[in-house]
Amino acid sequence: MRDCEQCMVRKLSALKLLKGEEIKAISGCKITKSIKKGEVVFKEGDMLNGVYCISKGICKLTKLTEKGKDQVVKLVIKGELLGQRSVIINQTANLTATALNDMEVCFIPKQEIIQDLLKNNDFSFGVLKQMASDLKEAEISIVNMAQKSVRKRLADIILYLNNNFGVDESNYLKVTLSRDDFASIVGTATESVIRTLSQFKKEGLIKTSGKKIQIINYDELELME
Repeated sequence: MRDCEQCMVRKLSALKLLKGEEIKAISGCKITKSIKKGEVVFKEGDMLNGVYCISKGICKLTKLTEKGKDQVVKLVIKGELLGQRSVIINQTANLTATALNDMEVCFIPKQEIIQDLLKNNDFSFGVLKQMASDLKEAEISIVNMAQKSVRKRLADIILYLNNNFGVDESNYLKVTLSRDDFASIVGTATESVIRTLSQFKKEGLIKTSGKKIQIINYDELELME
C-alpha cells in the first residue's frame, strides 16, 4: 500500500493542501483498488460513499442522453479526483466513470473527506477551484460545439490526447478511443467521424492502425479552422 505522505500523485490534486495529521488519517483509511480496462468505477445514479484519487490510468466520464446514448463529458487522468461533487452535495452521481485502460485508484471514505473539508479551509478552496475549473471546461465545450466545425473539433481532440497523454513506442496516441467515443466527444455522428478521419489520412495529417491514431502533421491539425 502506497503511503499518502510520500505519494507524488497526491500533489497533483487538492489533496496536496492537506496537513500532516490529515494525510496520515487518509493513508490509514484509504483503500487501493485495481480496475481493468472497460470496467466501471461507478455508475450514473450510484450513491457514492467516498471519492477516488486516480494514481494510474485514465477514465472517461459519460452522461446518458435522452436517446439512450453515452455522451463523453470529460477524460480524467492521473492525479485527479472522482466523485467529489456528489459527496459534497450528498447526491447520486450524475456521470458514469469507465476505465479506458488499466487503472489504480485510491478510494477515500466520505466521512474522512467531509471532515477535512470542514476543518481545512485551504483544502476546501482547492476542491472548489477544481469544481469551478470543471464547470468552465463544460462551458467552453458547449461554445465549441456551436462555433467550430466537425473537422476542427476532431483535430482538437486528437491534439488534446497527444498533448495530455502522449504516444507509445510506435508514436501512436497512448489513449485509444473508439470511433463512437470520438463522435460523443465531438458531438457528431459516428459516420461523420469515420469520414473525417479518412479525409485526415488522405491529406497526410494522420495515419491509423485499427483504432490507433498517429499524428503526421501536428502543425496543420493545430492551424485547422
